[in-house]
Amino acid sequence: MEKILIADFGSQYTQLIARRLRELNVYCEIYPFNKVPRPDADVRGLILSGSPASVRDTNAPQIDLADFIGRLPILGICYGAQYLAQTNGGQVLPSPSREYGRAMLTVEAGTDPLLCGIECESQVWMSHGDTVQTLPKNAKRLASTADVENAAYRFADQPVWAIQFHPEVYHTTEGSKILRNFLVEICGCKQDWTPENFVEQTVEKLREQIGSDKVILGLSGGVDSSVAAILLQRAIGDQLHCIFVDSGLLRYNEFEEVLNSYKNMGLNVTGVDASERFFKDLEGITDPEQKRKVIGRDFVETFNEAAEKIQDVRWLAQGTIYPDVVESASVSGPAAKIKSHHNVGGLPEKMNLRIVEPLRLLFKDEVRRVGRSLGMPESLIGRHPFPGPGLGIRILGEVTREKVGILQQVDKIFIQNLRSAGLYDKVWQAGAILLPVQSVGVMGDERTYERCVALRAVSSVDGMTADWVHLPYEFLAQTSNEIINKVKGVNRVVYDISSKPPATIEWE
Repeated sequence: MEKILIADFGSQYTQLIARRLRELNVYCEIYPFNKVPRPDADVRGLILSGSPASVRDTNAPQIDLADFIGRLPILGICYGAQYLAQTNGGQVLPSPSREYGRAMLTVEAGTDPLLCGIECESQVWMSHGDTVQTLPKNAKRLASTADVENAAYRFADQPVWAIQFHPEVYHTTEGSKILRNFLVEICGCKQDWTPENFVEQTVEKLREQIGSDKVILGLSGGVDSSVAAILLQRAIGDQLHCIFVDSGLLRYNEFEEVLNSYKNMGLNVTGVDASERFFKDLEGITDPEQKRKVIGRDFVETFNEAAEKIQDVRWLAQGTIYPDVVESASVSGPAAKIKSHHNVGGLPEKMNLRIVEPLRLLFKDEVRRVGRSLGMPESLIGRHPFPGPGLGIRILGEVTREKVGILQQVDKIFIQNLRSAGLYDKVWQAGAILLPVQSVGVMGDERTYERCVALRAVSSVDGMTADWVHLPYEFLAQTSNEIINKVKGVNRVVYDISSKPPATIEWE
C-alpha cells in the first residue's frame, strides 16, 4: 500500500496534515522526527512538519534525511522549510515581528509542479517566528508574500520543496490543491485510499491474523467500538463475543436502545447491568480523578467477570484510533500526552490476551466513512462522542442514582431538541452538566430552592480544540423552559460559552 511519511517536529498542525492527505485518498503515517523509519518500496514521499522550536536553537530537533534526499520527494512545511534551508547552506533569522495569520501569496513560478494551477494571488496562513533570509545556493524561489520573501522554494537539482506557510489549514485557500500537487504530480500517488479498500484489506488481514480463535470486545455504544465490532464480525462471524456494560451512567434508556441496535446488526452481544456496583462504589466520592479511577476499575472488573464465562478466548479487540496511537508517542517535541481512560485499559495484562485493533490506522471522520460503507445505521455513525466515565463526570460532586436520573432527563430533552431543530449534526458534542449548587426560584406561587444545570455544545474536528456553538436564542429559551417545567428538582439552566482551550469540553 503506497504511503507518505510525515516527520512530526511537534507542530499543533501535524495531525491536520495527515487528515488532509487522507481526505485526498492518500494513506500516510506520522512518526516522531527521531523515529522515522527507513523508506520501503511503498513509501512515495516525506513531509517535514512545523514545530514550536527554532532551527537556530542549540537543541533544535534534527532528522537524518540520508535515506530520502535525492531518492524520494520531500516537502518541508514551516519549520521543515527552515530546517531544509539551514542544513543546506541557507540562512534562517528571526522575523522582524512574529508572523501569524493570513497573508497573500504571490506565485512567481506557476509552472512548477508544486504550484501548478495555483492562482497568482491567493490567501495563505502563516505561523512562525523565524524566516528564511537566504536560500541555499542550489535553491530557487517559487513564491513570496509582502513580508516573507522566500515563502516557497525548491532545490534545483533534487526533488525537494519547501513552503513557509501551512497548506493544511483551511485559511490557506488553495492548500488542498498544493498538497494534491505534491502527492499526485510529484510523488505519483494513485489516490486509492478509500473506505471500501480499507474494509476489504482489513477483513482479509483480520481473518489471517485471528484464524479460528475467539475474540472479545467491550462495546461502549460509540462509533469507534461499533465499527470495530462490525469489521470483526464480517471477518470472523460468531467467533466475536461483544460485552456491553451498563454502569448506570449512560444516557436515558441508552442501554436498552443500543443493545437492541447491536442485536439488529447481527452482533453476538451480552449486556451486563452493573449499575448497583458502580453506584455503591461511588458513594461519598467527590474528587473527579478518583471518580474516574473507580468507574474505570469497576468497568474492568465487570468486563473481566463477563469475559471469563466465555471459554478459550485468545484475543481482546479495542476501538483504538489513529490519534490515540500518535498521542501515545513520547519524544522530545511531539505530543507526549498518553490517554489514561481507553475503554478497556489494563485488561491485556490481567487476562493474558493478544490485542487486535482494526481501526488503529484511522481518524474519527474516516471511522465514520468506513461505518457508512459497512451499511451501519446513521444513529450509531453520527452519534456524538460520549465520555468513557459517562454521566459520572457530568455530575459535579458525589454521584447518586437520584442525580443521574435528573441529569438523564435534562440530557434527553437537550439532545431531542437539537435533533428536532436540525442542529444535532451541526454540533460535534453536546451534553448537560449537573452543578453542585442550588438557587432560589419561583414556580407558581411557591418559592423553590432547587438545582442548576449547565448545557454545553461545542464544534470541533477531533476534540483537541473546541469552540462553543452559537445556538439560537430561541432554541435555548425553549429548551430551558422545557427542562424547568418537566424535570423535577431543576429551576435554573445556564449555557456554557467557554472554548477549549482554556476550558475542557467536559467539566471534570
